[in-house]
Formats: sequence, C-alpha cells, structure tokens
Amino acid sequence: TTINKKSGNAILIKLNQIGTLAETLNVVKMAYENDWQAVVSHRSGETMDDFIADLSVAINAWGIKAGAPAKPERLAKYNRILEIHGKN
Repeated sequence: TTINKKSGNAILIKLNQIGTLAETLNVVKMAYENDWQAVVSHRSGETMDDFIADLSVAINAWGIKAGAPAKPERLAKYNRILEIHGKN
C-alpha cells in the first residue's frame, strides 16, 4: 500500500467515494496511526449541507477542501467551522 511504501503523508477524504461514515473513520484512524494527515473534501454538485465541516473538526483534520468561498454552498462549510470555534 501507499502507507507501507511511505509514498505519501496525507489522505483526502471524500465522503461520497469512501462508503459509510464508519469506513471513513476507520481510514482516518489508519492514517493517523501511520503519522499521516487527513483533509476532508467537498464533492462536485455540493449542497448547503455543512456536515464535512463538523467531520473535519471532529477528526482534527489538517484541513478542509471546500473551494473558494464564492458560492453559498461553499461558504456554509467555512461558516460552520467558525461557528464551531465560536468565532461567528
């Protein structure tokens, strides 16, 4: 695997591609156990749902990839992170 070959240092989490939330958490755990970082990503055709912001904070992700805050569905994710951290 890429982890065994040490050919990377981070994973990009796309919830619509990985399967279930439990599978997502297992992959993140495996990454962290191998000193990798996680970045939670939006998906194409994104909605106003801001769950990926909650997930990125819950797993202590290195970052979130939600695109430029020019569209409301993207801005919703960034605003949710600010809300979680009490800055909104």
